[in-house]
Amino acid sequence: MNEIEAVGAEVDAGMGAGGVAQVETSERPWIFGLLIAPFAVIGFGLVQGALSFLMRRQGVSVERIGAVVSLLILPQTLYFLWSPVTDFLMRRRTWLMVGATCAGLLLAVAFHAKNLGSPGAVAVMFLGVCCGQLVVSSCGGMMGALRQERSRRVASSFYQGSSLGLGGLAVFGLSILVTHMGQGLLGWVVAAMIILPSLAALAAPAQGLIVDNGLGETMRRVWGEFKATFFCWRAVPYTLTLLFPIASGASSGLLPGVAQDYGVNGHQMAWMNGLAGALLMALGAMAATLIPARIRASVGYLLVGVVNAGTLGILWLGPLRPNTYYVGVALYLFTIGTANAMFTAVILEFLGRSGKSGSGRYSIINSMGNVPVVYMTALAGWGDKTWGVRGLVGTDAVLGLVAAVVLLAWFLTKGRVRKVAASF
Repeated sequence: MNEIEAVGAEVDAGMGAGGVAQVETSERPWIFGLLIAPFAVIGFGLVQGALSFLMRRQGVSVERIGAVVSLLILPQTLYFLWSPVTDFLMRRRTWLMVGATCAGLLLAVAFHAKNLGSPGAVAVMFLGVCCGQLVVSSCGGMMGALRQERSRRVASSFYQGSSLGLGGLAVFGLSILVTHMGQGLLGWVVAAMIILPSLAALAAPAQGLIVDNGLGETMRRVWGEFKATFFCWRAVPYTLTLLFPIASGASSGLLPGVAQDYGVNGHQMAWMNGLAGALLMALGAMAATLIPARIRASVGYLLVGVVNAGTLGILWLGPLRPNTYYVGVALYLFTIGTANAMFTAVILEFLGRSGKSGSGRYSIINSMGNVPVVYMTALAGWGDKTWGVRGLVGTDAVLGLVAAVVLLAWFLTKGRVRKVAASF
């Protein structure tokens, strides 16, 4: 098997009279905005959004809520353990619908429990969230099967834009609906919000099964793809890019807590970091489509990382006034959205062709991206404890800027873009 190929030749291949427009029409990259919608509802809308509000209404303690939400977030990091199943037995778009349907039904069952904080309800929700992660791995494998770099960029933007935007809308909608209907009925609404968008997979570009001659041949092919992706020198800078604190978004969860230091009241903070913030990130993700495909995803991502660090500089060095907070947070969230879209494009650049193991490899690479969020949240908190509010944003800004500049220098001088050439 010819394991790697230059991306430049791939981008130019088949670009006839219709050019990019023809490719995008046939590959329909925009559809990933619908395909990832089930995860947006589960991950951002429910688990990291409305669930804490719903549980608090039932009298669940804040300590218990924190434990439950932390447990339900865990599959987002560990899903690479079971996600490779989406590379086998069925087409990835079928797995996407199966995962979304199972997740929706399990969450509906959990909502029929007396208390969402009870062990039984939590266990069922945990299984539902695990099933929902099959949507992510299926999307990753399907995006890896897109042949044109421009299509991959557009797919990355719609994928992230929908995750952020629909997640924010789901929080808003569920928070309103809970006051107008019973919990059981709300559970079926949640299930519909998860299952119905997954049916868009029926309109996804056709991707046939790869048929190999026996288990041995299949395993040799999978090992060859893993080796070409991870066990080579080109994997080192990509791995560092994923693990370094570049536009990690860690401050987004901490900025609401320091709003009062800038003279911002609770209502203004909630609006800026709530629905408006989600829409700003979604718009930022869609803005990534304006970055030309000829600029490599890794370079584009690192440039956005530099700009993102600069937006934190406004909060770090600016006066502690409301206008500083509004401008700094708005620009920060917008560039976080752009960085998220480019981060997905970097994953696809690292991944190469999906081949037989695209969903599994995508899940492993994507899971690495959660590491900086964890340690940067801790470091930013340490910065706040040591130097106050300016230390919080300053720590994130400086570390992110240094990491982005170092890797950018490498990619601009020595980096070469290559991809796994295994066809789907």
